[in-house]
Amino acid sequence: MSTSLKRLILLAMPAALLVGASASAQAQEWTPSKSIEFIAPANPGGGWDTLVRTMSRVIQQEGLADESFAAINVPGGGGAVAWAQVARDTGNPHKLFATSPPMILVPLAGASRYDHTDFTPIARVITDYSIILVTADSEYQTVNDLFDALKENPQLSVGGGSAPGSMDHISMAGVAAAAGLDAASINYIPFSGGGDAMTNLMGGHIEAVITGAGESVGQLGEGSQLRALGVSSPERLEGGLADVPTYQEQGIDYTFDIWRGVMGAPDMPEEAVAYYEELFAEMLETDGWQAARDQLGWIDAYQNSEEFGAFLDEQQEQFSSVLSDLGLLRQ
Repeated sequence: MSTSLKRLILLAMPAALLVGASASAQAQEWTPSKSIEFIAPANPGGGWDTLVRTMSRVIQQEGLADESFAAINVPGGGGAVAWAQVARDTGNPHKLFATSPPMILVPLAGASRYDHTDFTPIARVITDYSIILVTADSEYQTVNDLFDALKENPQLSVGGGSAPGSMDHISMAGVAAAAGLDAASINYIPFSGGGDAMTNLMGGHIEAVITGAGESVGQLGEGSQLRALGVSSPERLEGGLADVPTYQEQGIDYTFDIWRGVMGAPDMPEEAVAYYEELFAEMLETDGWQAARDQLGWIDAYQNSEEFGAFLDEQQEQFSSVLSDLGLLRQ
């Protein structure tokens, strides 16, 4: 190689390094360039919907992002319809969806071709709990009254806003088993969301509804047409659910956590993941979030993308065993 050529290469190297450093800095400083589609994979009124709308509102009110988070409902299949839609949008950094145990349970039961490994984990945000509701004029005064009736008449039904073998069903089967019933005998009726389940409860088509405690807060209280029989938390919740007894208080040794978080489209760019991780962590520290969280009876349970991904793998292993016991695991 000639001396002149070597000199040209050496002179060009610092410029190339500067260009590379600049590109790296730009990647780390990614921000959304348009409104983010924030999908609740169910009808309005359920846990996913409550999480999406609460997060979107707090982010806007606290001025945490320049672009808006547009809450969009995509119901069907216990989440499967929304997941199929998001799965087709590989690499899109402007599409997120709320997630919880059905992301693990529905695919394991064979009701979705997509599972958590097909998407990008962003962050776990909170833990919620299950709650059993009846109408205010129901003959059932305690959760044991309901289970006594279900034991005597297995045709009586309990509704939920998730698919068979999914979160509400698993939670109901678990507490029923702990109360001495055959978990597989529970006549669980799935609806397309918590709102639909409530409508059928009020219409007298089912005996009770099992749903997320957070999404039920606004429907309980003085003058409500609903009454809570029990909640799956280890201790009574604060805020609007302080009067609701736990299962354990009623002699049933059972708890059930409903974790909730956010996932993105497949193969989302790392810089976009980093942006959302930081945004949601910052959101949890705001007064607006903490007020909403306490009102809804949620508990902060933040995990970043890597931690959340590992947690989802653990959940898949755990729920595989539960579904196998119920005879619902896809073979």
